[in-house]
Amino acid sequence: MAVVVLGSITPAYAVSKEIIQLQTQVQALTDQMARMQQSFDERMGVMRNLIEQSADSMNKLAASLDAAQKSMQSQSGDTQGRVDQLSGQIQSLHDSLDELKARLTKVGQQLDALSASGQNLAPQQSATPPPPTPQAPPPDVLYDNALRDYNAGRYDLASQQFGDYLKYYANTDLAGNAQFYLAEIEYRQGNFEQAVRDYDKVLEQFPGGNKAAAAQLKKGYALLELGQKDAGVRELNSLVQRYPRSIEATQARERLRKLGAPGGKPSALKKQ
Repeated sequence: MAVVVLGSITPAYAVSKEIIQLQTQVQALTDQMARMQQSFDERMGVMRNLIEQSADSMNKLAASLDAAQKSMQSQSGDTQGRVDQLSGQIQSLHDSLDELKARLTKVGQQLDALSASGQNLAPQQSATPPPPTPQAPPPDVLYDNALRDYNAGRYDLASQQFGDYLKYYANTDLAGNAQFYLAEIEYRQGNFEQAVRDYDKVLEQFPGGNKAAAAQLKKGYALLELGQKDAGVRELNSLVQRYPRSIEATQARERLRKLGAPGGKPSALKKQ
């Protein structure tokens, strides 16, 4: 009789042990899901805070840009040296705004990837996409390094880095800027013929970019440096007609006035 009782108890004990193990596994999975959700919420909070800070910085830069532009337009009768100085400051603001926009776009993409991974809660999925080209640095790092070397006067190194940026990231928002700075390096080194060709690339390949007006202005300057005054005046006159309210148009009018071509007409050019 005892043997019969023992035989009936053993299966029940085994079933109870399996249930306890299953409950333990379920609890472990639940704890893991809770930790993943907490980590996801913390990362989402950090990313949202970064986006808000970036948006505030963009608004401040935009306000500074508007103020500088109004100041530039109100002082259009000043000397060319002061015009160039203000133009350089505004160009720096433009560059900072462009870089901030590009980085804000990247942050938004990372936030979208985090949102997708949070919805799936799958540990095997990665929220970070692979780099577009393994042998190239990230686009923001490459562009920032090139711009830093350009501002420091290390033109050979900056030229190589801007060239690499165009090679690997030709379809990004800052590609037109990279092409413009390549032309600027040629201009500053006195290679005006090559500078004209590089400015043309900006105008032809990135006509809607924020460096189009600046490229046409400096192309006109380069033509004047080459002694092609009629062509230079035509280029400056075309700039005034295409971007009449821009800072570059103000600079073009001042240069035309000094050349003796009021109104931007090539026929009014002084004979020398």
